[in-house]
Amino acid sequence: MTRAPGAQLSVSLATGGLASSGEVLGVQFCAVPKMTGRRSRTGPLQNALRQGRELREQADAFFQECKKAGDLDPEKKKSLSQRCLELKKSVDENAYTLQNLKKADEPAPVGNYNQRKEEEERQLLKLLQKLERLSAFLNQENEVKDSSVNGKRKDSPKTQQENEEIEEKDDEESIEDEDEEEEEEEDDSNDYEEEDDEEDKLDYSAIKHFISLGDFAAQQEGDLAFKKGEVLLILERKPDGWWLAKNSKGKKGLVPKTYLKIHDSEGEGQEPSEEETEEDIEVADETAGGAKILKRTDSHWSAVKKAITENNTLDALTTMGTVPAGFRPSTLAQLLEEGIQFRAPYFLQPELTPSDLAFRDLVWNHEKNTIQPRPTRISLILTLWNCKMIPFPGLSIQVLSRHVRLCLFDGNRVLSNIHTVRATWQPKNPKTWTFSPRVTGILPCLLDGDCFVRSNSPSSDIGLLFELGITYIRNSTGEKGELSCGWTFLKLFDPSGLPVSSKTYELLLNGGTPYEKGVEVDPSISRRANSGVFQHIVTLRKQPQLLVKLRSLNTQSKVILNLLPEVLIGSMCYMHLLLFYRQILGDVLLRDRLNMQHADLIGNPILATFPKLMEQPDLMDALRSAWAEKESTLKRSEKRDQEFLKSMFILVYHESVFPLLQSMLLPEYKWAEEESEGTRWRMISDFLKQNRESDGILSSLLSSESLHKAFDISEIAYDFLGEARKSSPL
Repeated sequence: MTRAPGAQLSVSLATGGLASSGEVLGVQFCAVPKMTGRRSRTGPLQNALRQGRELREQADAFFQECKKAGDLDPEKKKSLSQRCLELKKSVDENAYTLQNLKKADEPAPVGNYNQRKEEEERQLLKLLQKLERLSAFLNQENEVKDSSVNGKRKDSPKTQQENEEIEEKDDEESIEDEDEEEEEEEDDSNDYEEEDDEEDKLDYSAIKHFISLGDFAAQQEGDLAFKKGEVLLILERKPDGWWLAKNSKGKKGLVPKTYLKIHDSEGEGQEPSEEETEEDIEVADETAGGAKILKRTDSHWSAVKKAITENNTLDALTTMGTVPAGFRPSTLAQLLEEGIQFRAPYFLQPELTPSDLAFRDLVWNHEKNTIQPRPTRISLILTLWNCKMIPFPGLSIQVLSRHVRLCLFDGNRVLSNIHTVRATWQPKNPKTWTFSPRVTGILPCLLDGDCFVRSNSPSSDIGLLFELGITYIRNSTGEKGELSCGWTFLKLFDPSGLPVSSKTYELLLNGGTPYEKGVEVDPSISRRANSGVFQHIVTLRKQPQLLVKLRSLNTQSKVILNLLPEVLIGSMCYMHLLLFYRQILGDVLLRDRLNMQHADLIGNPILATFPKLMEQPDLMDALRSAWAEKESTLKRSEKRDQEFLKSMFILVYHESVFPLLQSMLLPEYKWAEEESEGTRWRMISDFLKQNRESDGILSSLLSSESLHKAFDISEIAYDFLGEARKSSPL
């Protein structure tokens, strides 16, 4: 069980949920005074409702003014169009404010909080739709007027008819909205009176005895286990949904409120209010016995809360027509934010055996004096070609990045790191994304569409999951997020267990998330299609698709990949750098360590910091550039000497990216922020150029202009026992 009481049992009790406060042990509790009469309407929700009513009144007046604008000049209509956009922006901002409100922000209990909030959101979305239609109509009128000669062209009968139909439809919807508002105000008034009567009958905060609805086993220190039907004395009600309780034996601890209902001797078997379970879960630091309880580490809970917030935003964007109905919050982006378990640095570390006494995927070959190659069940090269017919978002959002995230997937679990490749596009053809563009100099690894894939998973259902995504910023609110533009799955083995052919695949994209089936990216394409065979073919060509190619390994690539970790997806352009890291890792952990039973810290800056480069692709590009320049100066005999190459690589690493990792002047790496990325690359380029001109890094390090972070032992100390991965069943 995770500490999300609201997810365990569905409960409801419209009593207002009066809270109480006090110390945990034996001190008197101070109950919040009970509200009498009609509640105060000065809370955040009431302010948002009042603002919504004012916006609807302004919109009604604006609609009436637009009806009289039929014979006005084009300049007046342009002014109306601008006012329409401003009004739509105000409605959008109020909807965003409403979505972010929480019940805990209210100064006093509010009846039917969720229902009133949802109703207001629906009203605002309706208004946004009407404004969207009116804005499109006014823009169409302006185009017609601008294209006429000397302003003498009049609307065609068809245009006048559409104008009248839109006005009549707006009139009908406006009347319906006014009727609904009046009914809601009457319902709210009745709800207030009913809830006040219920609170008069039952003082919920005064009830102390509850009976358990099921068995509960303690999950963390400070929890109180109980059996079904056990009567508990509630000592304190915490706002996170975990209450301090005492059982019949005198033991105290935290219990989930959703497992409780009021004992029959004190009430009518009623359960705690469902609305109280909506608060964010932040478990207190102390329990009745003074024991510490664990901090919230449920990564999936934060992902669920983020998905709920993004879904609210997505609903607004979909309603406005900014994105198609098949778009969703990015599933793989949310997994990346949960922790390091889906990131490349995690899979780059050696994996321990079940006994934790040796490394499972890092073995020394004494004959060749290097690490042992490890062939895997899946070892291939994937090339991303392009994406076609990807819907172009509307003007309400600004797209910061178009990219593809890919990983190994068995239909249920992600089985590897999540690798990201950024796409490029041309304004004249915004629905087509391309990869690996021809650019001068070294191709940035973030744009490299050639990827290697390795895995030893025995799953028969394993394949590659591709998720096309955009990182965006909302113009009206400045809110930043990431949406999935569709996903597709390429199975790597056929039903007989043989690997699929190495060829080019055209993969149709699905809408929704990888756990949803039968969702289209843009359902409007299918709705516009006719029943004919030819029309079906044309419609199929309009569906979003991803073009990829599976390639078999050549001899050189196979040798390098067999020395890399058993599970990893990465870019082909830095594959040789990963090989250097693995060889140095083998030298330090297997060849040079005097006692294999010691787990002391190892002084090695490369092992301690190289995985960080996988999270900062511009620094990886800097290392590639510096190494390519150094390698071009080596003799042929030197290139065949592996020990000499490793010594040169260590020297290049220390003179290029290692100082940059500790620089105070280099801005923090932030995904899809053009200004930050440009600043970082200019500073990195200047640093490398300065090192070339001064024949070394010493002058740069000793310069008074160079500022570095305060020294930390983690910069040079490698804790292999803490960094190594535990043995997994993959």
